Amino acid sequence: MKKILSAILLILIVNCGAYAAANARFHNEATDTTRINEILIETASQNFKDAGQRNTFIARKFIGTPYESGTLDTTPELVTVNLDGLDCTTFVDIVLAMSYTVGEGRTSWRDFVYNLERMRYRGGEVNGYSSRLHYISDWFVDNIHRGNIEDATRLFPRINYAVRSIDFMSSNREKYPALADDSEYEKIKNVEIGYRSHRFPYIKTVDLARKETKAAFKEGDAVALVSNLKNLDVSHMGLVIFENGEPYLLHASSTDGKVEISQRPLADYMKRSRTVIGLRIARLKN
Repeated sequence: MKKILSAILLILIVNCGAYAAANARFHNEATDTTRINEILIETASQNFKDAGQRNTFIARKFIGTPYESGTLDTTPELVTVNLDGLDCTTFVDIVLAMSYTVGEGRTSWRDFVYNLERMRYRGGEVNGYSSRLHYISDWFVDNIHRGNIEDATRLFPRINYAVRSIDFMSSNREKYPALADDSEYEKIKNVEIGYRSHRFPYIKTVDLARKETKAAFKEGDAVALVSNLKNLDVSHMGLVIFENGEPYLLHASSTDGKVEISQRPLADYMKRSRTVIGLRIARLKN
């Protein structure tokens, strides 16, 4: 009986590995998978008390990584992993998926790919371009529903609400090569229908300097910068990291061309941006 159970377990492990490899696209499979395993194993060895500490430990590993946009926009749609070039969203979702994997007590790149798919795609499964959670509001709704994150914005002392009819992608079809396909264009429009007059909580920029607001942040919080455009919810993402008791933004900066910690505290960083009005905050639930 023990031999039979061992054989079944081996088959399941092999099949899981084959599934992950078949559904993933790596920038450099040999180096990426090795590096992922190393980061997961090292993070697990630290015995962090919560997900936030894991997040920042992992995120620091990517400081200095070049900024690169469009790394996911290849065909066919697969779970794409590129550790050598990150934009603001791929930086955050890679860090969160790694942290979630360690939180499950797992340290394999295959488990990471599985969790990256769970967090990046609607329902946790790749099903074409439109199944990717392009809008952060969509990402919040889907991942909250499946228990991956909580909307910690609601836990802050001063909350405001924004209302958006989110259709930036269909309104700017020329910016998205995949939308040249009429079928994909219609699928994205169908997604956007669910976000007409979408209401969501956020923290105003003016309130970020308040002592009670700063105290509500936790190390490793994922933050989404709320856009002031009428048809877009979020224009940037990053993670909160504390320096000398002050929250800063650890993010992939298109301006400076790399993953970095903001030179100014988060409240000051936000004040300097004319395109955002505040923040949404997400926390991993494991």
